[in-house]
Amino acid sequence: MLYLLYLRLAEHHHYVPVLNLLRYLTFRTGMTVVTAQLVVVAMGSRFIRWMQARQGKGQPIRTDGIARHVIEKAGTPTMGGLMILAGVLVGTLVWGDLTNVYVWVALVITALFGLLGFLDDYAKVAKQSTAGVSGYARLAVEFAIAAAGVFAMIKLAPPQAGATGLATSIAFPIFKALVINLGWFYLAFAGFVIVGAANAVNFTDGLDGLAIVPVMIAAAAFGVIAYLVGNHLFADYLQVHFVPGVGEMSVFCGALIGAGLGFLWYNAPPAKIFMGDTGSLALGGALGTVAVACKHEIVLAIVGGLFVVEAASVIIQVVYFKRTGRRVFLMAPIHHHFEKLGWAESTVVVRFWIVAIMLAMLGLATLKLR
Repeated sequence: MLYLLYLRLAEHHHYVPVLNLLRYLTFRTGMTVVTAQLVVVAMGSRFIRWMQARQGKGQPIRTDGIARHVIEKAGTPTMGGLMILAGVLVGTLVWGDLTNVYVWVALVITALFGLLGFLDDYAKVAKQSTAGVSGYARLAVEFAIAAAGVFAMIKLAPPQAGATGLATSIAFPIFKALVINLGWFYLAFAGFVIVGAANAVNFTDGLDGLAIVPVMIAAAAFGVIAYLVGNHLFADYLQVHFVPGVGEMSVFCGALIGAGLGFLWYNAPPAKIFMGDTGSLALGGALGTVAVACKHEIVLAIVGGLFVVEAASVIIQVVYFKRTGRRVFLMAPIHHHFEKLGWAESTVVVRFWIVAIMLAMLGLATLKLR
């Protein structure tokens, strides 16, 4: 196991001082960012050509959507999420502590959500239709995967000293003494967080570069949260719940950032490849899993507020249309509403990035606010 090798090498730092860096979580996180990015960039061009040759017409574009998308985005291959998954897996496996249960749960949930998204993408490409796997069937499988992962964290993670029942409790930001123990009902709550995050990111993925940058921003915020919550000195100073072992999620978040940077190289407008459900479901599931592991599930709704708004816009549009026959938005998800208003695609994307940064900063502020 490479992590144990790093510890052995660090023991010789008296002879080679630079080896001492291998002891530090921050160094391994930084190296994970670099490793994951290099993996994705190295795959890029060849993988895209390979996908173009096999997908033919590429990802089907909604004919009832933005008219110019049918022309500008036609023929662009999908399933770019496979590149992201490769970067995340390699980066985490090379630099992460593989004796840590949180690392394995995060990797397995991310991979299985990615597989589910791949099946959905494959069905769309094969049928040349925007309808993929049955929505209800997909949700059922997602909940099963998420619940199994949460159960593993509850049973196998190190006990939280002095915080009996924290593993099955909801901790609230700002009101830091407020903790509600849900018992085994926590499986349903945490499962909802993970599945909700996965589908919210999926709704957001509709314009070139729109989803991947907010995902990286959220991953960076939760990388900081994981590092602080997993360190008993920082956790005590900030008066947040200390979660032993969860600091290793910083490495996983680093892998998300690095893989996202590598993918953005090819997904920047005009995109050469789309991440598809393969990427969006995997990335959203990954963020939800990290939030659950850190006991900052509610903070995810703040840091990932952009994703929440995107998902809410779809729900509001569907419910209101079924009840009244009229629409609240010109088109949902809400990024298409602004396109319909005349905003350029690049304007929508960059402004949404700015919103994501502001929300991430607000989420981090809850660490100190009482």
